[in-house]
Amino acid sequence: MKSTCAIWFLATLISVALAAFAARPAAAQMRIRDLCRLKGQEEVTLQGLGLVVGLKGTGDPSITPTTRALARMLTLMGSPLPKDKDGTETLKELKDAKNVALVLVTATVPAAGARQGDRINCQVSAISAKSLDGGMLMLTPLLGPRPPDPLSTSGSPRVYATAQGPLHLDNPASPAAARIHNGCRLDADFFNPFVEDGKITLVLDKNHANFQTVQEIAELINNQPDFRYSGDDVGNVIATAKDQVTIEVSIPPKYADDPVLFVSEVLSRRVFNPQNEARVVVNERSGTVIIGSEVSIGSVAVTHKNIAIEAGPFVPLDPSSSVQNATKLKALVDTLNAIKAEPQDIVDIIKGLERNGQLYGRLIIE
Repeated sequence: MKSTCAIWFLATLISVALAAFAARPAAAQMRIRDLCRLKGQEEVTLQGLGLVVGLKGTGDPSITPTTRALARMLTLMGSPLPKDKDGTETLKELKDAKNVALVLVTATVPAAGARQGDRINCQVSAISAKSLDGGMLMLTPLLGPRPPDPLSTSGSPRVYATAQGPLHLDNPASPAAARIHNGCRLDADFFNPFVEDGKITLVLDKNHANFQTVQEIAELINNQPDFRYSGDDVGNVIATAKDQVTIEVSIPPKYADDPVLFVSEVLSRRVFNPQNEARVVVNERSGTVIIGSEVSIGSVAVTHKNIAIEAGPFVPLDPSSSVQNATKLKALVDTLNAIKAEPQDIVDIIKGLERNGQLYGRLIIE
């Protein structure tokens, strides 16, 4: 085992090298469209229950919901089942239908919307069948995300799309889920309005949402000469940060007749080096550790199994500098990798630092 002093010296060298790299000015700029989305531009999920036929004996067992659905389809296609003395259809003839499966069908309409007649992909998931390999989805009506809303004049749920076609397994190891390429045909128009009361609303992505970023974006928009009001209203504020997630932007009069151009201009503006929360993301199953460049640790002595490391603040490269660089977590992890520590040991040490209060960043465990 390497000595503690040697390991500490290695950790210090790595930390100093990282500090020198981090001291370089960041020139990265991101467009507003890379950080935000427009309120109103959201995806819509359609769903419905359908029947898959043509399976190789891997369909549903003899259960009432599937046989009932199959009987209903046969009736609609002009081949009703015989009825008993009470006038009720008997399902006995369908009890051995092993090549049929009841499935959940979903399709996602893009955030930009879609038009009647457009075709999109749909996903098919078995409810109790073992495999959907080789199956064919019968014509299936798809309803809105909250059926039966809205109702048509006939009182029946409104059908937004229909799905049909041969199934393709994306992953042979998961044969109970399949996809139909362009298998969903839209029967309604989907318009996603983005202007409300002369305003648009920018919504920050959850991974970038914070007070500093929304304020910087609002100031950037307000400082654009092209967006300013004319006449007596020069300098009027058009963008207001409402919270750490949303920014309301009034459309200037010069863009009132062309809001699309205004949105395009706003989303193309670039934000200089937006500040994000310092985070560490750990996937314990795969042993993956992703560390943000701003994640630091306090002065600690780590002893874990046969590992012993000391880490703490160090003197900056420029002694006259007023900036004191804290030890970066990445330097500690690099040191652990250098001495061939197991991934699970590294994860355990990071979790211990967080519990000890010496991890200066948010730990996300997946």
